[in-house]
This record gives sequence, structure tokens and C-alpha cells, in this order.
Amino acid sequence: MIFDAAGLALRNLFAPETRSVFWKVLGLTALVLAGLWLAFREAFIAFVVPWIQAFFPELPEWAGWLAFVFGIFASIGLALALALLLSSVSAIIAGLFLDDVAEVIEKRDYPSDPPGKAMPMGEAILASLKFFGVVILGNLVALFLLFVPGINIIAFFLVNGYLLGREFFEFAAMRFRSTEEARRFRAENSGTVFVGGLVIAGFLAIPILNLLTPLFAASFMVHLHKMLSARKPVPSV
Repeated sequence: MIFDAAGLALRNLFAPETRSVFWKVLGLTALVLAGLWLAFREAFIAFVVPWIQAFFPELPEWAGWLAFVFGIFASIGLALALALLLSSVSAIIAGLFLDDVAEVIEKRDYPSDPPGKAMPMGEAILASLKFFGVVILGNLVALFLLFVPGINIIAFFLVNGYLLGREFFEFAAMRFRSTEEARRFRAENSGTVFVGGLVIAGFLAIPILNLLTPLFAASFMVHLHKMLSARKPVPSV
């Protein structure tokens, strides 16, 4: 079941129906990072450069080029710093499109089933921020355990596997179930959901591809929820 759901999720990730979401996430992520880079650069020029010049008022005129060179290196440093935020920014943006991915999958792969209920925009934003917080929390815990020999990689997968599996399975379930029923259904299938979370954690560990983790995770858990629900009818929300 896990492998079937993961295979379907990978195919859905690059399918024509979901390609528009794929490009939206990448495009908006690039725009946000470019905007942050420009904002930090202008702030650096406006506040930091004058402060440095005031610190060294006796520099000869020929040394003015040092400020220019320093500015170039600072711009490169800012770009590298933003590169570290790449996956985090994409996580927030992708979180806004999870319902779009789920809707495409439900209509295409499960046309005879009743459609799920999308979250209102406010809840979608909160869910997006919640996912971002889960990723940060999971990696902070894993980073702390990095100093414990022999369990750092294991910690990364266990912590992220649990947190990501829980969050994304409940997202998929709450399209068809009440919040309490979704959590109860997740608890009833906790072992399967945890293994599914490990698959998502593995996807998260792949550089570049991890930018699409929220889209893969949403698709994966929609399929997994459908497969598990085939064993137990979905109650009315």
C-alpha cells in the first residue's frame, strides 16, 4: 500500500494536471527570494555601508573601492543565506496549494467518490505556516541530536517521519472527515501513517527535489487515505 501510494504520488507530481501547481510554487518561491534579496541589499546599502564609512572616516579616497568590493561580497553572502531558506520558503508557498493538488487527484483518480472539502483560505494559510513550523521543529530536534553519535540520521528520519506523516495524513483526512474523526482515523492507522511519514522524510532529504515535498506529501497522503478508507467507510462530516 505504501509503495503503491508513493508511486502514484510521484507520477502525479509531474502529471499535466498538476504541472501548473508545480510551476506556481517554483515561480512564487523565486519571486519571494528575489524580493527578499533586494530588500536586504537595499537595507545593507542604506544602513550598514554608512555605518562602516563613519567607522573609518580617515580612509583615503582611493580606498573607496573597498566599500564597493565589500558590497559585492555582502550581496553574494545574502544570496547564499537565502539559498538556505529555499526549502522553507517553498514549504510555506506550497502549503497554499495543497487543496489544489488533492482536488486534481480526487477528480482524476477517484471520479466515483464524492469530492473532498477544501480548506478556507485563512485555514490554508495557517496550515501552511503549521507545516513550516513542523519542518523547522523537526530539523531543530534532529540538529540537537546531531551531537549524539550514531543516531543523528536516524533522528532526522524518525522525527520528521512522525511529524510529517501526522500533519499530511490529517490534511488528507480532513477533506472528508471532521477534525476529531480525522485524528482518530490517523491514530487507528498510526503504524501505516508513520511509515508513510518516513517516505516523506526520505523525499525531504533529497536536495532540490525537496522543494516539492509539500506537493508530494499531499498527493501521497491523499492516495494513502483513500486506500485506508476503502477498509472503513468515511462518515459524514
